[in-house]
Amino acid sequence: MSAHQLIITQRAELLTVLCGGGSAEPLECVLDLLLAWEVLVWEDYLNIRVAEKPLCSNIRQLLDVVHDKGEDACSLFLAAINQVLPEEQKAGLCFGKGCAVVGKNRPDTATLMLLVDRPVLVTKLRDNIDGALNVLLTTGCFTIQDCDGVQLPVYTPSQQVRRLLDQVKFKGETAAKTLLQYLEQTEPSKPKPEDKENHLSADCLLYQKKLRSSVAAQSLFLSTYGGAGRFSLDDIYTDGLLEVVDGSGETTTLGLEDMVGPIGTLNEDADTILLSGEAGSGKSTLLQRLHLLWAREALLTNTFLLFPFSCRKLNAEHRELSLKELLFLHCCWPDRSQDEVFQFILDHPHMVLFTFDGLDEFKHGFRDEERHCCPTKPVPIPVLLFNLLQGTLMKGILKVVTSRPQAVGPSLKRYLRKEVHLNGFSPSGINCFVKKHHSDPAMARRVIDSLQVNTVLLGLCHIPVFCWIVTKCHQELLGGQDGIPQTITDVYLLALQHFFQRKSSLSQGALGKAWLEEHLDTVLKLGQLALEGLEASCYVFSGNELQRNGLTEQDVSMGFLIYCNDLSVTDCKHYEFLHITLQCFFAALYVVLNCNNNCSAISRLFQPQHRQLSGLSQRCLGHCIDPSVEEAESHVAETPNLQITAQFVSGLLSQRHHSLLLDCCPTAVRERKFKQVAKSLSKGMQRHFKSIPRPVKGEKKSMHAMPSFVWLIKCIYEMQDKSIAQDAVAKLDVEHLKLTYCSIGPVECTALAYVLQHLRNPVGLQLDNNSVGDVGVEQLLPCLHICHSLYLRNNNISDEGIRKLLEKGVKCESFQKIALFNNKLTDACTQHFACLLKTKQNFLALRLGNNNITSQGAEQLAEGLSYNQSLQFLGLWGNKIGDRGAEALANALKNSTTLIWLSLVDNGVGSAGACALAKLISQSKTLDELWLNKNCISRDGVECLIEALKMNSSVREVWLRGNNLSPEEEVELSKQESRLIF
Repeated sequence: MSAHQLIITQRAELLTVLCGGGSAEPLECVLDLLLAWEVLVWEDYLNIRVAEKPLCSNIRQLLDVVHDKGEDACSLFLAAINQVLPEEQKAGLCFGKGCAVVGKNRPDTATLMLLVDRPVLVTKLRDNIDGALNVLLTTGCFTIQDCDGVQLPVYTPSQQVRRLLDQVKFKGETAAKTLLQYLEQTEPSKPKPEDKENHLSADCLLYQKKLRSSVAAQSLFLSTYGGAGRFSLDDIYTDGLLEVVDGSGETTTLGLEDMVGPIGTLNEDADTILLSGEAGSGKSTLLQRLHLLWAREALLTNTFLLFPFSCRKLNAEHRELSLKELLFLHCCWPDRSQDEVFQFILDHPHMVLFTFDGLDEFKHGFRDEERHCCPTKPVPIPVLLFNLLQGTLMKGILKVVTSRPQAVGPSLKRYLRKEVHLNGFSPSGINCFVKKHHSDPAMARRVIDSLQVNTVLLGLCHIPVFCWIVTKCHQELLGGQDGIPQTITDVYLLALQHFFQRKSSLSQGALGKAWLEEHLDTVLKLGQLALEGLEASCYVFSGNELQRNGLTEQDVSMGFLIYCNDLSVTDCKHYEFLHITLQCFFAALYVVLNCNNNCSAISRLFQPQHRQLSGLSQRCLGHCIDPSVEEAESHVAETPNLQITAQFVSGLLSQRHHSLLLDCCPTAVRERKFKQVAKSLSKGMQRHFKSIPRPVKGEKKSMHAMPSFVWLIKCIYEMQDKSIAQDAVAKLDVEHLKLTYCSIGPVECTALAYVLQHLRNPVGLQLDNNSVGDVGVEQLLPCLHICHSLYLRNNNISDEGIRKLLEKGVKCESFQKIALFNNKLTDACTQHFACLLKTKQNFLALRLGNNNITSQGAEQLAEGLSYNQSLQFLGLWGNKIGDRGAEALANALKNSTTLIWLSLVDNGVGSAGACALAKLISQSKTLDELWLNKNCISRDGVECLIEALKMNSSVREVWLRGNNLSPEEEVELSKQESRLIF
């Protein structure tokens, strides 16, 4: 099929992938390439990228333009799509045979050079935009207004670069030459290939080759989730959501290559990058992908040597080592010239990268008391590691460390260059992962469809390890008689059944209903090993330890334990559980099913935060320890793992699994444990409620929940007992519940809704700066009736999530306020808000700042506002509504008898919009503040506002900072009207 026909037949799919998530970045990247390849001319570009139009309209315009330009243009367009989109979004698309980009002579003018090199310039300038603007300003090519227009906060770094390039082209040849000269001066001089070869000795190059080969061999297969089999990482790897928060609190989505780049850097003097994510979010797999791409020279091309370490395996190293011994013994041994290779590392730290996977599994807490800076002196492994991370040893070498967020305390965070968050799969990532696991498209489709109809399970699948279990157990999922899994415990029981079924089918056929009882002996032996390991921070077990616990070859062959190839430094074999969460699950099974243990195990699980260590042995978080080993620092159990185990214990004691466990444990014993867990959860919640401070006079009574509160909620959800959920919040008497920066994703939203729906009085629920997403929004719906306010700032929510939220919100009498600053909203969501405003005449506050709403969206909102007589606060800061949108809103609000506060900051509003808003000022009886900072209002517009203020003494302030006024004009106008704030 020709490229021309492919664009016609795939038009809807192409529109969908380019609109994905509401971000204009994919479209902008495609336009960059098409300009560089001369498929589009500048006039085409301006006609396509119209800021006032919705994103989907601009994409349709591009499709039409390319279609009209013929076969070659269509072929190059498909090649650009193929180059720009990530793998999961390209699934199902056909790109044809492709078309080679013909090399042409370099253009004669600097302005044309900007077009030809545009994709490269976007990358180069992204981290140098401040310097470029400064040069353009000092040379007179740019004005202050030009610089402000480029650096509007609503733009991403890449969008700011494109605005800069557009403005430079408009300014002409002088500005273009100035910019290109600046880039030449700032670009580090690159040695010629032959110079580099001479600079690096043959032995160093030989060592690099051997290290690349070693790292590639370790990274090629993914055995963590594979059990007896292994997956090719290339076949199974799926990108997760990588985000970084900058100093101002703004969140930026990153690609894999950006993780070690400058974006999001908070401390330029530090060398350690933290990759944080919850258990099972894919941290180790992402790091493995990074290693493999480096080994293939496909990523980190400026990194000459990369040394990967596993903190789990460093636990097993009891010798004192120097840095030199650590590198060569644990990573790759030089065949010759050890001293020369090590000296190269010492002399070129900027060309070396260390990675440490699983810092949260390192059994020694971070301490910075003992300084060590000699690379050749042997010291204990903890001293060596901690001095590397804080930069005392080998300053200048970049280190990437993975960990669960709660395991990194303030003492280590002082030494972080930046923290990158891995938030699991996006919805498209889940689909991509499932398709990669099933060669049969029909089966993949069935699994995806089963997830789509069960949003609780879909929410669980945002965590990659859960997604793997669900995908692995598709036969039990699709044909199961026990219903669709609702909890994490359900998912792991499904996995347990799958592994036993796989082994059983090879010998005696299908499992019976009493499958757990049939394998109880194996479960208890694995459970005892798992629990003892957790309490000793031990995740790798020798063959002798397995024998001591009575585990046989048959037990090991079930697939829950995997052999550690690279840890057998002696003749003894070593094993580890498939995943840390599986170790926690078996530990929970042992706690619940072992009839001999007393109730102290449950006490240790549910009260970890109250057993603190003293002195130097205290961990970053504070930990739960077994009293019998309280003296030994190396036997300190880790709170995060014990909390996961506690969740599983809660789930296993649920009535949902009563029949499964009936013959595995006496009913009286199980009921006693159930009551103890319920009592522990109730006490834990009451401790939180007692810590709520009395409200300051005039403020609402609020509770800022800590991470352990979220854990308690998740345990209650696992129990699936409404009476426990009701009792848990029966005494919660607050008006505002704050859960910001608490790593709230879809899984946590499900648990929160399950418990909070039983509150007696409505609350304001603040979930700002989390990872709720569209699926998480849907999970919150059961508790929406008890929320008078919902704050979801910076949560990666799109129009689809808002559609579902407002469909329910319209029917909830108490629901009166919503804040959605910095999400992925476009004009498509405004029709739903308009419906809400028309229907709910008690709705008070709507804040939609820093999204992608244009004049068209403002007109939709205006339609709803014209019918509403209750709204008091309307915030649209950082959108693109322009004069047309401002006029529509002003007209709709002129008869409002309730509006108190209106913000249209940074919206491209000019004097025409200001004049329209002046009419609103003159007529409003209630308006108190109007915010119009960072717009394009000139003197004429301000004079209209002054005239309106003369007619209305109740308006207290009109903010006008950062508009098109000279300092002299601002002084003069403020003298005319003191309520104007410049």
